[in-house]
Amino acid sequence: MPGMDGLKLQEALGKSANPLPIIFLTGQGDIPASVSAMRSGAEDFLTKRAPKEDLLAAVERALARDALERKERGRLRDLRQRFDELSEREWEVLGHVVQGKMNKEIAADLNINERTVKLHRTNITRKLKVQSTVELSRLADEAGLFARK
Repeated sequence: MPGMDGLKLQEALGKSANPLPIIFLTGQGDIPASVSAMRSGAEDFLTKRAPKEDLLAAVERALARDALERKERGRLRDLRQRFDELSEREWEVLGHVVQGKMNKEIAADLNINERTVKLHRTNITRKLKVQSTVELSRLADEAGLFARK
C-alpha cells in the first residue's frame, strides 16, 4: 500500500471508538510482521496464496468477534450513560458506597445528614436500575469508574 503499511493502518484503526476487525492478506509477509499484527488484534495473517477456505473462515471469525465486541461496546455505552445521570453529590456518595462505607460514615465524611445520604443512595439505585449495593459495586467496576488500589 502506498504511503502506509498494513501495520500502521491497523494501529490507526485500533484507535477508533469502533475498531474494525482486521485480516492481513499479504504477498510479502514475514514472521515479525505476522507476530506484531496478531499481538495488535488481527484476526488472521494470511498469504495471498492461502486457500479461499482459510480466508472465508478468517472472515467468519472476524465478523463473529466484531458482533460480540459491538454488543459489549453498546452495553458499556448504555451503562456509562446511566452513570452520567448522577449529580455531583451522588457521585461523591457513590464513591463512598463502593468502598463499603455505612451511611453514618458517609454522612460524617461529607458533612451531611444521614437521611440525606439515604436519599442520595435511593436516587443512585433508581438511576442506575440496581437493587443492591453489591450490584451497584459490580456495575461501577464493569464501567471502570473507580480504580482499585
